[in-house]
Amino acid sequence: MKINKKIMNFKDIEQMGIGSYKYIEQMGINSVSELNTRLQNIRHIALDMDGTIYNGGTLFNFTLPFLKRMKEKGIGYSFLTNNSSRNTDNYLSHLASMGILATDDEIYTSAQATIDYLKVNFPDYKRLFILGTPNVISEFERSGFISTVDDAHDVPDAVVVCFDMTLTYSRLCRAAWWIKQNVPFIATNPDKVCPTDLPVVLVDCGSICSCLKKATDHVPDVVIGKPDPRMLVGIEHRYQVKSSQIAVVGDRIYTDLQLAYNAKALGVLVLTGETS
Repeated sequence: MKINKKIMNFKDIEQMGIGSYKYIEQMGINSVSELNTRLQNIRHIALDMDGTIYNGGTLFNFTLPFLKRMKEKGIGYSFLTNNSSRNTDNYLSHLASMGILATDDEIYTSAQATIDYLKVNFPDYKRLFILGTPNVISEFERSGFISTVDDAHDVPDAVVVCFDMTLTYSRLCRAAWWIKQNVPFIATNPDKVCPTDLPVVLVDCGSICSCLKKATDHVPDVVIGKPDPRMLVGIEHRYQVKSSQIAVVGDRIYTDLQLAYNAKALGVLVLTGETS
């Protein structure tokens, strides 16, 4: 990966539509030669999913050729998503249905990052009231957590809010109740909506948290998922790479690119999803 040597400055880059020179400078890259060096040092691509390699159930026509090219170049890749409505098995099946054969360790979701965060920082938290899909709740349970029920006597150690596509009003109200009682409030990701190719707005975790904020006057104590730099820690450990050797590719400035900036990785913005 290399920028043409004929490009003399960052303004030329911006005019060619490759990216914003101001953003490149914010990444600590002060010249085209430095940019080329960073590109040449990339050993792993952290790929967002929704809006980046596919849109809903539609795989972009460049995705498979790109993945094949990375393998030919000896550059690893993994799928890094804020979407906490699916568990690992769901994503493996979803990718396979579009012709992408991935492995467990190539998937890292904001739900998995939340599980890792709780285990490291709050090992005594075992009982969780989870606003999440059954598949994601089962992933927490497989990791050793107990999912509390919608009952005022079943007290949780924390409330975890995910992208819950099975959300019910009673469980939303129960979550608000526990948050009002000062039970720790943890969100898996900040996304307001989830990209889709369907004629509908998919209300994501960030919007559910906004609803709870209005009802309780409490904001989440912590929001895991991009742009939190801990989303790259799992990849660094799994593939023995440094953040400076990772390119984060995604369609959102406030999650994907901000993650790259926060983690001191290289950010690559695509225009196939939310950002126009």
